[in-house]
Amino acid sequence: MSPEWKPKTVAMIVASAIVMQQIDSTVITTALPQMAISLRTDPVRLSVAVTAYLLSLAVFVPVSGWAADRFGGRTVFRAAIALFTLGSILCGLSGNVVELTAARVLQGLGGAMMVPVGRLVLFRSVEKTALIATMAYLQVPAQLGPVLGPPIGGFITTYFSWRWIFLVNVPLGILGIVLVSLFFDNPKEETQRPFDYLGFVLTGGALFCMMYSIEAAGRGRGDLSELVILVVLGVVIGTLALRHLWRAEHPVLDLSVFRITTFQTGISGGSLFRAGAGSLVFLLPLLLQVVFGMTAFASGTTTFATAVGSMSMKLTAKPILRRFGFRKVIIVNSVISAATIAMCAFFTAATPVLLIFVLLLIAGFFQSLQFTATQAMSYADIEQPQMSSATSILSMSQQLSRGFGIALAAALLHWSLAARGATTLGTIDFMVAFGGAALLALANLPFGWVLHHDAAAAVSGHRAEISDRIA
Repeated sequence: MSPEWKPKTVAMIVASAIVMQQIDSTVITTALPQMAISLRTDPVRLSVAVTAYLLSLAVFVPVSGWAADRFGGRTVFRAAIALFTLGSILCGLSGNVVELTAARVLQGLGGAMMVPVGRLVLFRSVEKTALIATMAYLQVPAQLGPVLGPPIGGFITTYFSWRWIFLVNVPLGILGIVLVSLFFDNPKEETQRPFDYLGFVLTGGALFCMMYSIEAAGRGRGDLSELVILVVLGVVIGTLALRHLWRAEHPVLDLSVFRITTFQTGISGGSLFRAGAGSLVFLLPLLLQVVFGMTAFASGTTTFATAVGSMSMKLTAKPILRRFGFRKVIIVNSVISAATIAMCAFFTAATPVLLIFVLLLIAGFFQSLQFTATQAMSYADIEQPQMSSATSILSMSQQLSRGFGIALAAALLHWSLAARGATTLGTIDFMVAFGGAALLALANLPFGWVLHHDAAAAVSGHRAEISDRIA
């Protein structure tokens, strides 16, 4: 294989792993009623399988960077796919809730290692100038997975068996292991740092408390006082974790990456934007099915427009960023993307489906451009020794921000419903929720404003183009 094609091949393998992991995060939701009947339990109790997977993802992500540095990216990525595949087999063979939950934890462990380590191997193999194009390859599956998960789960459950939701991962996993063995390099850090057990326990404990409370709030489960206690406990443990990570000689996560302006801006502003834009995955199907009366299939087909828009962005992100630079793109596109979220508030049952599809396609393009810009900028000034920690931190922030956005959207729906004294959701409730999501996405704007005009120019090529025009 020619050298220029190898990074693209690695990117497509990593992208496929991301799709598999993202789909698996959501595919189970539509299958819960049938799974509950099969396992002789109720859907509410069975939802612990959803929670267990998300919590396992959150807790083990911090370890991924250290493991890749210690054992090599190819070794860990291949082992992660194997764990994920084994967990899928055990999920498909589960006979009760306990077995299913344990298998989902194993799946989550594999997923926690699979995505960040795959990204790490990829970003270590590409030049800075190819970072935007590489990020665009990864952005499409990140948006595709949550959109495809529920309809795929519904289709398999309706026409086959819920067990095949998990068993279809087996051939994909085996193929992934073969491809990784053929095309991945296995770089390791020459200096092996000891494992930070205390840092792992504190970081994992804080993430567990925060993700559980966010996920429970988003699903409308749990007593309010319990959720508040969990959030407070998460903040306290998180504070201790930050104190330890800053002081430890070999921390599980190297927080010195936050001294890099582009990384700090990309993580902070990008997380706010992801929280706002990510809530559409939750709000749009609910609006289309509950209020407009669409079937799950019709709803999924309509919202698939955002993924189509994301795909079209892949070819245009690099020239746009080269022409305008990160600062202008993030500032202007924050406003445009927030507007595309706000426009969803004005959808009604009388709005033609074709018009909704076209508008969501446009929204998918601009939102994906923003995701690509903030993530590419986050890696722009990261040196190789810091790459593993940066990748783990970015994966953690994505998990937390996505969950927070959905929880906030759900809370806004409930508050609007309570304020009206109504018992069923209406268009006005979604106007409130979409408005809140748009404001959250727009909060990314100040972070772009403080950037220098040629920030991350080595990645975008913007400064070089200006110099060429002057010459």
